[in-house]
This record gives sequence, C-alpha cells and structure tokens, in this order.
Amino acid sequence: MNLRTGLFSLLALGAPGAASAQSLAVTRAAGTISEADIRRRIFLIADDSMGGRNTPSPGLTKTAAYIASEFRRFGLQPGGDSGTFLLNYPIVNKALLAQRSGIRFSSGSGEAVVAGLSDNAALVFGPTSAAVSGSVVLVGGAVVAESLKADDFKDRIVVYVPGQNAPMTRSRIRLFQRLGEIGARGAVVVIGSDSVFANYARFQTRVRTTVGDAGRRAGIPVIAVREASVVAQAPGAQDQFSALRSAPVTMVQPMPDWEGEITLKDTTVSATTAPDVVGILPGTDPVLKNEFLVFSAHMDHIGTAGQPGAQCPPVGADNICNGADDDGSGTVGVIELAQAFSQRGARPKRSVIFLTVSGEEHGLWGSAWFVGHPPVPLPRIVADLNADMIGRNWKDTIVAIGKEHSDLGATLNRVNAAHPELHMHAIDDRWPEERFYERSDHYNFAVKGVPILFFFNGVHEDYHRASDSPDKIDAEKESRIVKLLFYLGREVANAARRPKWVEASYKEIVQ
Repeated sequence: MNLRTGLFSLLALGAPGAASAQSLAVTRAAGTISEADIRRRIFLIADDSMGGRNTPSPGLTKTAAYIASEFRRFGLQPGGDSGTFLLNYPIVNKALLAQRSGIRFSSGSGEAVVAGLSDNAALVFGPTSAAVSGSVVLVGGAVVAESLKADDFKDRIVVYVPGQNAPMTRSRIRLFQRLGEIGARGAVVVIGSDSVFANYARFQTRVRTTVGDAGRRAGIPVIAVREASVVAQAPGAQDQFSALRSAPVTMVQPMPDWEGEITLKDTTVSATTAPDVVGILPGTDPVLKNEFLVFSAHMDHIGTAGQPGAQCPPVGADNICNGADDDGSGTVGVIELAQAFSQRGARPKRSVIFLTVSGEEHGLWGSAWFVGHPPVPLPRIVADLNADMIGRNWKDTIVAIGKEHSDLGATLNRVNAAHPELHMHAIDDRWPEERFYERSDHYNFAVKGVPILFFFNGVHEDYHRASDSPDKIDAEKESRIVKLLFYLGREVANAARRPKWVEASYKEIVQ
C-alpha cells in the first residue's frame, strides 16, 4: 500500500470516529444536568437558612459563596474582583439634609425668591447632593417633551408650571429626563395645591438608596415649590403662572434678568456592597475564544416578611420568602450549565460566562453593574441567555421572550426541533402587555446592544410569597429546559457568525 494513500485512508476513516466521540462527549455533558442535582441545589439555595436572599443579606452572601465554590470546583476562571469569583458593587443609603437645602431666584433689579426644602420646597427627583445655577426659563402649557430644543434650555434652570393639581405622570417624568438630556441644569415645578405639595414633601424625608454608578446617572435635580410661597415674594409671577398653566401649546418664556440656584446637601446613613458571581470558561478556538456567550440568572429574592422594603406577605406562620422559583430555579440552571460545559469534550469555540447577579428584585442592580463593569469588553459579548422562574407551570412548555428581536429566535427554533427527546416546546411571549422583556436582567444587556433570549415560565399564585418553596419545583421539567439551554448555548458559541439583531428592534431597544 502506498504510504500517502494509506495515510489519507486512515484520516478518512478516523474523522467519523472523532465526530462520534465528540457527539458522545456532548451527550454525556448534557446528562450531568439531572433532576436529582436540580432538586438538591434548589433545596440548598431556597432553604429557610438563607432568609429569602434579600440584597444585601447574610443569606445572599452565603448563596454567592456557594456558587463561587461550585464554579471553582468546575475549573472556571474567576471573573470578579481581584482574582475572585465575586464582582461587588456599592450600595449607599443617603438622607437629604433639608435644613441645608433649598432654591433661590434673584433678579437684576434686586428681587429675590427663596424656598427651603424644610418648608416651601421639596426634592422630587435627582441627586441628594447638588449645587447648580443658571439663567431662568419658564415653560408651561401642553408640553411635549420631545419637542423641547436644547437652545432654549441648555445651562439654564427651568421653572415648569403644570396644570393645576396634575399628578406626577409618566409623561411628566419623561419631561424631566428630556430636560436633562438637552442640557438643563435643574428644574423647579410650581405646585398650586398645598395638598399636592404636601404629598411631594413627605417623600423627601425617606432614605434614598444609590447603587453602583447610579449617583452619577441620577439626572438633574427636580424641586417642587409651593406657588403661594413664590407669589408672596414676587406678586408679578401670578399672572405669568396663570398664562403658562392655561396655554394650549408648549410655551417657553426666557427670563434673562433672573438667575436661579438649587442647593442640595445630604449625609450618608450607611454603605455596604452586594455581590455578583462570575465564572468564565475559555473557548477552544484561537480566534472565537475572544468572544463570549453569557448565561445569567438572579440569585437574590425579597427576604423575610416584615423586613424594610420586603413586599412579601407571610403564609400562616411562614414569613420567609424562599424564592425557589424566583429565581432559585434560574440560579440552579446556571450552575448546572457551568457543570455541563466544563465537562471534557463539551467546551465550545467561544468562551462562556456564567453569571448570577443580585439586586434584581430592587431594580436590576447587579446586572446593571456587570454591563457597566464587565470582565471582558462588552462588544465581545455576543448574546445573553437569561433564566428567571423556570421551575413551575406547564410540563412541556417554556416561554422564550425576545425571539422576534434577533436571529437567536430562529436558532432556538432549530435547536428545539433537533432535540425532540427533551419534550420541551419553546414558545413566544404570551404576555406582551406585561412588558416582561424589561423586567429581568437580560434587559440591561439588550439596551447595550447585546442580543438576548429570556426563558420564563410565567408567574403563579406563589409569586413573591412565602409559599414559593423548593418542594413545589418541578425538577424533572427544569432539567429538560436546562438541557435545551445547553444545546442552544453550544449552537450559539460554536457558530461562525455571532447573533444578529433585527434592525427595527435594534433601533427601538438599544439606547
């Protein structure tokens, strides 16, 4: 036999065997995702000893330590602070010093209007510490936020006169955001009703929580002021306010002779940190390993009934909100995926980040910190597959929210069809009116341009109640969902091309 011909023959015969061996390794890796493992881990994470895993809390700290130890055992690389698996973010509680805060307006002719935050003014939105000043511009009438132009408001203090007794609506909140975007330095809202003003004033005494970088992104200070206080000091303002209040269109009135100042002082009540857990599995391809797929879930819940801020009604004598489904189920799923992907022969071409975050229940805190401080450049993250509440409801169905926004939806459909043995059907969002797309950690990835899929069972009668207990988790069903995620993750992480947004969705969602 010719040596060269024989070598080619051996290679040709060996290739199918290598492919079969790889397929067997992948199947074995998927087999590590088991009903027994899921049940065991759910009973650990959602045990009463974890106290409901509020952010922050000792139970959350214990949960993060457990996950980090599992990631270490699987041989993952740490993606947190200082060579650890923990990525910590700051939580600072601040209180406004009302006696040292207030507003002042002064004119070139010597007139002045002063209102303190302990009597005639109240902080509505924005930072608790600020010192801003600028020339004054009045705005009122039927104001449309997007119609406001930077030339009218940049570097100015805006005095806004809304309709009498009008509530703080979503459109009004958007108005203040818009003013910040176009360069206004602050805003003062003239409130004609003493009872409405009192409603604003009672909220400014509460302690305000600043998380991560939120203090730098708090927007402009927005102050409510009693109209009667202003008119008492500047009687001529009454006619101006009346005209602005009744204007049928947006009315902008510069006041070049007036200067405005807003001064806010605060004090730190307490400061602490909370963890995310980050483990990284390097990819096998010398080029594609520099891109990353993320599997995410939130490991926190809402604590114990009776805790400050814990909206968790007790069930009989049980006051611990275990959060077995929300989101012990997703957290366990991420751990199971980390174990499966770390098996010999199961590593994909791209690298994989396994992420469990905290603070989701308080406003997606941990995922916001992660996308703002990722262990790898954010443009290298090709997708986020997020799992939140995947252990209950239908036996053979899982909702995959976001399928229509990128070609991840088509990839999921293809993978789902290729694995009929899982008896699992991934369907489209059944509740678009609930806006679940914006209500879990994947959303912080999406607004930064990372394609996502959100796997979610829907809520149930135990949602945010002490009755969301580990004994109610369908571990067998969850094992099949997590296997589907495993096969989907391999498809995404091995593909020659990274996932691609639908253009219209990109324009709508990415900020």
